[in-house]
Amino acid sequence: MEDKQENTKKEVEIESVSVDGKKTESKSSETDKTVKIIEDLNAKIAETNDKYLRVAAELENTRRRASLDIESVSRNRAMGVAEKFLPVMDAVIAAVKHNPDDEGIKSLQKSIESAFAQIGIVKIDSVGEILNPQFHNAIQMIDKPNPETATNTIVEEMQTGYMFGDTVLRPAMVVVSK
Repeated sequence: MEDKQENTKKEVEIESVSVDGKKTESKSSETDKTVKIIEDLNAKIAETNDKYLRVAAELENTRRRASLDIESVSRNRAMGVAEKFLPVMDAVIAAVKHNPDDEGIKSLQKSIESAFAQIGIVKIDSVGEILNPQFHNAIQMIDKPNPETATNTIVEEMQTGYMFGDTVLRPAMVVVSK
């Protein structure tokens, strides 16, 4: 194998004579031309490979962006539908408060709460918590109902707040202690 490599590496200079007696180009100049052609082709291959890698990376980025866009649209659609059901849930909660013994209304409330939980909608805890403007909308301030109650503690919830994943669908409307 080494003999083959040595043979390919050796340059032989052969002179040839044309019919009219003049010398023609030597083999070494032909070898130089061949080497230059090979170098040019290798440069073109490297350039083409670089372009290919850039196009492949751009395609992957496009796929990733499209996937995120689809996920975002799906999430926004689900949030829109969920927001439409919040007044229904408010009506059911009001009905339960008005008639706490009605098993039909209680059953409806449990069914809606279960459906909300399955799609990722959760209630925002309010009563007894410290006011957090990110989750609560204080609509009234009252004197402390009991001296042990801390300032800015939520004492009553006027309307339940809900979250969808990590996004607030609707903040809870609350009454806060002074």
